[in-house]
Amino acid sequence: MQKKIVTAFLGILTLLSACAPAPTLDVSAASTQVVATVYAAASQTAQFTPPAATLTPAPTTIPTATRDPNRTPPALPGGFHTTLLNPLDSPHTYSADTCQYLKAKWNPNNAAPGTVVMVIMFHSIPQEQKADSNQILLKDFRILMKDLKEQGFEAIDMQQMAGFLYQNAKIPPRSVLLIVDDRHYRQYFDEYFSQYYKEWGWKVINAWISLPETIQQLWDENSALEAEGWVDHQAHGVIHNINMNDSSTDEYIQGELQGSINAMQARFNKTPIAIIWPGGDFGKRPVEAARQYGYQLGFTINPRGPVMFNWIPQADAADPLRPSYLPEGLAADPLMTLPRYWAPDARNHLDTVRRIGNEAVAYAESNRAAELEYYDIVCAPTYGEITP
Repeated sequence: MQKKIVTAFLGILTLLSACAPAPTLDVSAASTQVVATVYAAASQTAQFTPPAATLTPAPTTIPTATRDPNRTPPALPGGFHTTLLNPLDSPHTYSADTCQYLKAKWNPNNAAPGTVVMVIMFHSIPQEQKADSNQILLKDFRILMKDLKEQGFEAIDMQQMAGFLYQNAKIPPRSVLLIVDDRHYRQYFDEYFSQYYKEWGWKVINAWISLPETIQQLWDENSALEAEGWVDHQAHGVIHNINMNDSSTDEYIQGELQGSINAMQARFNKTPIAIIWPGGDFGKRPVEAARQYGYQLGFTINPRGPVMFNWIPQADAADPLRPSYLPEGLAADPLMTLPRYWAPDARNHLDTVRRIGNEAVAYAESNRAAELEYYDIVCAPTYGEITP
């Protein structure tokens, strides 16, 4: 049955296409080159308007006159850890170049150390009664959005997310990425999210299913939303309900990933940079394929925690208490297996996210002198000085 679906679907796609030591690296050697390539490409493709920063580090210029080639560089501190994550989840890094990482981290024109992003997953928003656990009642949705704003969060879009994770590009110190899964009529976005765009400038991400049988009204309404600039559509598969994993055929994975690109280029006049994994399923082969097709980011349904520059909470083994959440270690690519909080539970984690950000700020500041001295001795002659 699946073979027939895929065969029919590939025919449709044909029509569409005609239209101290360095921070620990937690990706495979093959993925390292891909990450480095996309890292460089992101600096050219990620476009955003830097918001006003509320955390501004002190200037980090180190006078050339103080540089002594005979100085011994200090040992770099270990990476930031916190007890606020689940015990079986741990922060993973993805930058293989210590000097590039330190330059991006301490450049005062970039995001300040401790800048944190909370990614939240939304589905339906019923008014009175939830049909399943992934829904959030309207009254609770309103409270969540109000609390996010009052606690200093600002919404970003996917280009800003990519710029931050790859380059440490400046975003609000407490950022939130709002991702709505699946197809919705315009009424959904107008009713639940438009007021936050009008009042606060908050954009929303839509994980769009590029099903060929999608009715014209849905395509037209979402094309208009995309053109208006406040709903940012990203890939969520094509057939969608048959998840991608390491058991999927190459043809099916191609259909889901390249098929999304073809459809969104034709309908929305854009190329998606993120894949929101359908059903939360993924695997090493789908992740590697997504890299080959040019995706820069991928999102799971696993609520591991918030993310920071070169700091992604992941699990390397299955958690018996949370068996439905696949361990990201299967894919060995943190940027393609990013965590998401579920909307009904997100409000319970706001304080944890803020505390993790505050702890990271304090940890970075306590190690600032050592990292800058290391950079000045080891990195500056090749990478240039860090200047305000």
